Amino acid sequence: MSKFLKFTLLAGFAVSATAVFAGDYGLGRPALPEEIAAWDVKVMPDGRGLPEGSGDVWTGDEVFAEKCAVCHGDFAEGVGNWPKLAGGWGTLDHEDPLKTVGSYWPYLSTVWDYVNRSMPFGDAQTLSADEVYAITAYILYSNNLVEDDFTLSHENFTEVEMPNADGFIVDDRAETEYPKWTGEPCMENCKDEVKITMRARVLDVTPDEEKAEAAPVEAETVAVAEATPEPEAEPEAPAVDPALVAAGEKVFKKCKACHQVGEGAKNRVGPQLNGVMERAAGSVEDFRYSSALKEKAAEGLVWTPETLAAFLAKPRDYMKGTKMSFAGLKSEEDQAAIAAYLASFSD
Repeated sequence: MSKFLKFTLLAGFAVSATAVFAGDYGLGRPALPEEIAAWDVKVMPDGRGLPEGSGDVWTGDEVFAEKCAVCHGDFAEGVGNWPKLAGGWGTLDHEDPLKTVGSYWPYLSTVWDYVNRSMPFGDAQTLSADEVYAITAYILYSNNLVEDDFTLSHENFTEVEMPNADGFIVDDRAETEYPKWTGEPCMENCKDEVKITMRARVLDVTPDEEKAEAAPVEAETVAVAEATPEPEAEPEAPAVDPALVAAGEKVFKKCKACHQVGEGAKNRVGPQLNGVMERAAGSVEDFRYSSALKEKAAEGLVWTPETLAAFLAKPRDYMKGTKMSFAGLKSEEDQAAIAAYLASFSD
């Protein structure tokens, strides 16, 4: 079919369609108020749209473990590339901020509404209202925003204050920034002087103006090494029950979402735990500890089997304000096993 014929047919159809369906189309009917209400399921920041219901933190813990943890982790810390829902406090002014419910979201209604409409992934809108309240309560708890005995309901929903509620402003870029991006770009002699003000952080690619000679440095290093006395041998650590270590490895599965041990261990949501036993609290480099732990560290806290057991029994009672959202290990056997397992890893 030629392009001309196609155009002629389409034009003719458009003319005839306009003639037949102009004005009242005669299709359908106005939506009834109850039909509109069925689709209008949004929840507003002031609580409008919330159904009646309630859910407590510990019920939320159970539902979250069953319905959400596979993607978001047992403690809302995220799995792989799935979103982190907890943590990130004080990072919004960083180069790479962690935006979570606790650090970024301004309205609790956004949490409730999103979970209610879209979760669990692949099985959306199967949660009851009470389950959504419970999951929301658990997410709040994971962000240290409520205590473990908290119950969220339609009655107290608006009483919860989100930390970043006042962190959003009206977008004024059209007035404040757009003028800077317009106009003719400078193509030559744009700067009076060009100099290095920063250095590459990952690769040593920033050129040096002066290079130190290698030979004298090496000689100095050798001389220092020869003058340094051999360190005294450290006393051997007491033998650890292999069965207790094996039991601790199983219990540590509850901790692996946030902590790493062993070769190549890195800081994650929590610090890496190599050499943690008999070590001063808060001493892992490059980890941002909570103010609560820093205070304990200033008081001289050292991680021993006894202090670790007291902390793990109920972290938030032992250390008010801790960032660790783990509910605790009730079993003394599990506490001893964890201590033995961690003691098997040196720095």
